[in-house]
Amino acid sequence: MMVTENGAKTILYLGGCRSGKSRLAEEYCRTAFDLRTYIATMTITGDEEMNERIAMHRLQRGVEWRLVEEPRDICGVLGSVPENGVVLIDCLTMWITNMLLADTSDTFMEQEVRRLCDLLRTPPCTVVLVANEVGLGIVPESALARRFRDLAGWANQQVAGVVGRVVFVAAGLPLLLKDEGGL
Repeated sequence: MMVTENGAKTILYLGGCRSGKSRLAEEYCRTAFDLRTYIATMTITGDEEMNERIAMHRLQRGVEWRLVEEPRDICGVLGSVPENGVVLIDCLTMWITNMLLADTSDTFMEQEVRRLCDLLRTPPCTVVLVANEVGLGIVPESALARRFRDLAGWANQQVAGVVGRVVFVAAGLPLLLKDEGGL
């Protein structure tokens, strides 16, 4: 895996919903690092079922994570994290969703993805990212859903292009897609 000058690594866990990608990303962080920051892009909303999911995730992670809930400015948060340890960003797909629902332009979202990629080229610490692979299904019926699919797919390609390792997860099983520099 590619390691930067300061010893940092960058890893993208990519897969479908409920594929096990977040669990594997968290396990990696938990076993490899004592200092862990979790950037959650989903925050409490008016959706009771989603709020229950968030509460369950918080409980599962435990108190050994520094939690930052940030729906849109993950680049700002990433720029201010400790220089040792690991940052887990979960998930890029919700980040794209949050920007889309905030009625931001495609140009703005593309600039934010490029900004994230620039940060990932010289990260302040090891950064682990989680994203949904949304392009394996049918073509969505609505224009908004197609716009989301296209933006999420483009963002995944950009991030995968700059990180040192990409792991695709299906049925809880990891498949290594990219590993620059070897294991």
